[in-house]
Amino acid sequence: MGQQQNKHNNLFAGRKKLPLMEEFYSIQGEGHHVGKPAYFIRLGGCDIGCSWCDTKLSWNADVHPAVEADTVVHHALEAGARSVVVTGGEPLMYDLNYLCRKLKENALTTYLETSGAYPLTGEWDWICVSPKPSRPPMDWAAERADELKVIIQTRADLSWAEACAKKMGKNCLLYLQPEWSQYAKILPLIIDYVKRHQEWMISVQAHKFMHIP
Repeated sequence: MGQQQNKHNNLFAGRKKLPLMEEFYSIQGEGHHVGKPAYFIRLGGCDIGCSWCDTKLSWNADVHPAVEADTVVHHALEAGARSVVVTGGEPLMYDLNYLCRKLKENALTTYLETSGAYPLTGEWDWICVSPKPSRPPMDWAAERADELKVIIQTRADLSWAEACAKKMGKNCLLYLQPEWSQYAKILPLIIDYVKRHQEWMISVQAHKFMHIP
C-alpha cells in the first residue's frame, strides 16, 4: 500500500468519516449503467496520478473535509436516490465497510468505481474496475469485477486492455473508453478494434455530451 493510503486510513479509522470532495445526484455517464440516475459520492485522495485525469482536484485528500458517512447517506436519501456510486480519487484508499453497511441498511444499491489497486472493502452490488498501468489491479479484481473499463489514450493502451481482460472472470463485461481530450482522434481506432474484437464494447462519457456533472 502507498504511504498516502496508510496515512489516511489511520486518520479516518474508527471515525466513520471520509474525505469528501463532492456529492451530487445525477445520471451515470459511463460504462454498463450509463443513463441511470444515481447519487455520486466522490472521495478525495489518489496516488496513482494519471496524466489525463479529469478530477485532479481529488488527488490531495488533505484539502477535502472529513464528513460523517451517516451524513452522506442521509443526503442520498434526501435526494430520492435508489443507487449510490462511490468514486474518486481512489475510493479504496479507505475502509468503506461502514459506509456500505449504512447504504445497505437504507436499501440503496451500491456501485463502486475503482482502479483496483487497493484492497477491497465494502459490500457492492456492482464493481467497475478501471485499471491503470502504473498501479495494476490486485488479484481480487479478477473475481469480483463486474465491469472492466479501460481508458484508451493511444494505440498502445489496447495491448494493456487485453492484458487486463485476460485476468478477468468470464462474466466480466469489457469496455474501451476514449480518453476525453483525445476523443476525436482515438474513437475511430476504438470503433475499428471493437468491430474486430467483439467481446469488447465502447463506453463514452455521455454526461459530458449532456453537459451534466
